[in-house]
Amino acid sequence: MKSISVAAPWAMPRRAHAYDPRRYHFWRRWVLKPALDWLGMTLFARLGDVQGLEHVPQQGPVLMYYNHIAFVDPLVILHVLPRIDVTPLAKVEAFHYPVIGIFPRMWGAIPVHRGEVDRFAIKATLRALAREEIVLIAPEGTRSPQLLRAKPGLAYFAARARVPLLPVAVEGTEGYPTWPLARRWWQDPKAQVRFGRPFWLHGPERPDAEALQRMTDEAMVILAQMLPPRRRGAYADASLDFRYARWDGPPPWA
Repeated sequence: MKSISVAAPWAMPRRAHAYDPRRYHFWRRWVLKPALDWLGMTLFARLGDVQGLEHVPQQGPVLMYYNHIAFVDPLVILHVLPRIDVTPLAKVEAFHYPVIGIFPRMWGAIPVHRGEVDRFAIKATLRALAREEIVLIAPEGTRSPQLLRAKPGLAYFAARARVPLLPVAVEGTEGYPTWPLARRWWQDPKAQVRFGRPFWLHGPERPDAEALQRMTDEAMVILAQMLPPRRRGAYADASLDFRYARWDGPPPWA
């Protein structure tokens, strides 16, 4: 189906078939990424240690998921990723924040209405993966200092789009965003980002709700193992036997 352009890069598309991530690449590469690298990481966070960037594929679709501690977490991840074809999911409220709400609009983030089955977000996410982008998602659905039980949508996207998952552990973003005039630089924590190895979910070709939740829980246990114990929360018992997660390639039906 032919895609339909919206009037301006900061306008929110109203239909999933109108969402085309490629139309945002110019703004990502030449405007937003430089602004994020220079101004955003000065105002919003300080970057510390980054590990595992070698695990990020140079091309191809990836469902990248992370623990969501603070508002700036996705900004930090976008800052360190070498690829610009990254489409985050963000709550629809973030698109209406004063001033900074223009950032998710111009980046081409997918707005999500939480607490309901958002068919627009589902279709737009699958379209982004079909275009071989990285989709960045917080499977808990909200911010929390400790991991919450994740929603099965993570496994649904991986199974439906038949793509690998890549966990990202974020640490040190508590209290951000802060502002230079209101802080002491030497006392600020530094954001730490750790990328894990990509893996596949070898579930049934058409998993039911129970299987999707189990697959999501396995993915979250993998993420929990990358975090300090105080962050693991609902996944503090990281001894779950892996039934579906595999690191040796895609399932036969993918």
